[in-house]
Amino acid sequence: MNNLPISPQVFAILGALIEEKLGIHYGPLDKDLLGDKVALRAVEAGFDSLLDYYYFLRYDPGGPAEFEALADVLVVGETYLFRELDQLEVLVRDVLAPLVEASGPRKPRLWSAACSTGEEPYSIAMLLAVLGKLDRVEIVATDVSTRALAAARAGEYGARSLRSQVKVPPAASRFLQKKGERVVMSDEIRSAVDFRRVNLLDADAVEKLGLFDVIVCRNVLIYFQDATARRVIDTLTRVLVPSGILLVGVSESLFRLGTALRCEERGGAFLYRKVG
Repeated sequence: MNNLPISPQVFAILGALIEEKLGIHYGPLDKDLLGDKVALRAVEAGFDSLLDYYYFLRYDPGGPAEFEALADVLVVGETYLFRELDQLEVLVRDVLAPLVEASGPRKPRLWSAACSTGEEPYSIAMLLAVLGKLDRVEIVATDVSTRALAAARAGEYGARSLRSQVKVPPAASRFLQKKGERVVMSDEIRSAVDFRRVNLLDADAVEKLGLFDVIVCRNVLIYFQDATARRVIDTLTRVLVPSGILLVGVSESLFRLGTALRCEERGGAFLYRKVG
């Protein structure tokens, strides 16, 4: 329990601000969860009232910088190496590898959106390296959390990032170096990923990344309400090249959102292609 109680009124305005800035939706049953998370950061920042903290975030010139620190507390960082591996293998084998062969000297561009601590783009990089195509693909990875990005750039992980039930492709294990109880990505893999801080709700920042042949945005939409998810998908679609591919999580579907993307099945994985 925290010592900064959150009233229903403060929960409502804080929740609205967080959804506006990050897209994350907190329902009525999440009141105590949100209160505990925000209180941790508010106390650390020197506040003794969540209402005062809200006013600082909303109106003070220092609010945007403080909101970045709050985002580090709020953003869910549940990820691990080779998560939903079958899906990634289809993406690399059936989409990226043919793209490389068809693109000539141009490097296809892949964006891992909301990459958290980096396990997803590193997994893709390892699969590409196994096929000898890593140097033929440009990989950009982004997240809204500066703390997560710092961990991603370091490329050093504990046991949670390499779970015993996850199948590690044997040929990829050479890129994982042991350091005591931790696993460190090889320099070849780390240097292949360009990490940047981007908020998916910031359409201007997304457009500045340029156009992509493939966007991977997995297990992100589940934290958004439909209106926000549709807005994010529309933003991602705008930076896909014609016939570009969007990959979402295996438990996610875009059908209810009415997007301009066509669903395709490849080797048991569902991909969304930009048409028109």
